[in-house]
Amino acid sequence: MGQRETVLDISGLHSSYGMIKAIKDINIHVDKGELVSLLGANGAGKSTIINCIMDLVKRDSGEITVLGQQMDKDNLALREDIGIVFDVSDFYDSFSIEHTEKILQDVYKNWDHETFQRYKQQFALPDKKRMKEFSRGMKMKTAIAIALSRKPRLLILDEATSGLDPVMRDEILEVFMEFVQDEHHSILISSHISTDLEKVADYITFVHNGELVLSALKDELIYQYGIMKCREEDFKQLNPDDIIRYRKQPYETVVLVEDREAAAHNYPNCIVERATLDDIMLLYVKGERI
Repeated sequence: MGQRETVLDISGLHSSYGMIKAIKDINIHVDKGELVSLLGANGAGKSTIINCIMDLVKRDSGEITVLGQQMDKDNLALREDIGIVFDVSDFYDSFSIEHTEKILQDVYKNWDHETFQRYKQQFALPDKKRMKEFSRGMKMKTAIAIALSRKPRLLILDEATSGLDPVMRDEILEVFMEFVQDEHHSILISSHISTDLEKVADYITFVHNGELVLSALKDELIYQYGIMKCREEDFKQLNPDDIIRYRKQPYETVVLVEDREAAAHNYPNCIVERATLDDIMLLYVKGERI
């Protein structure tokens, strides 16, 4: 296996809106060939992190490097290597796709006409229709086609599947997986839809109230973590070191554990189940620590 190459490195990132701390002490690392996710509820701070990466909002402190270079709005050469899709932009609404490509060919040095035509055909996007007449899904597909046709090395996606139906989301996720199969490419994707990230992400980075509360391999979370359901008397017998978070409910206590097989072996009186990303997220938000 070849040496890992860092594509995006965020260290000690803090950013405020006035007196309100929006994000604090964010550390994220994306290597070449990886798809790293930002998972969190709406308002958790995911978009602020992305805006800081793109130097669109002020950061109070912290370092951001992309492909080994400091990120700032004047580094135009570096921006050529980054494709970004925000949560539906209306920038090109008055133009057709045909007209839009003519503009973009002059803007981006790496623009690839053949790639754009391929995605336009794959997504069934009409040439002549003005984009303000497009559905939300068609607008998002257009934005993704534009981002990929710039031939980026890093693709950044902010809620790119939000509000789309399951069939359309699945189609778009397949495009993202195809993109990172080329190990020269990487993706940072933010979403509140955990099932999407469960399909495609290598790493899950969970953001809550502007803080990074969990960052782990997705496979570790879904194949090793567990939800344990205990009666009160059994809960009192648990080793505190085995409890990540717990939540008391009327008839049982729900416990998040890191190793569900070990928990099932050690606590036979409790029911141990596979933990979904939603289960993990809910217990980190609503649960308590010992």
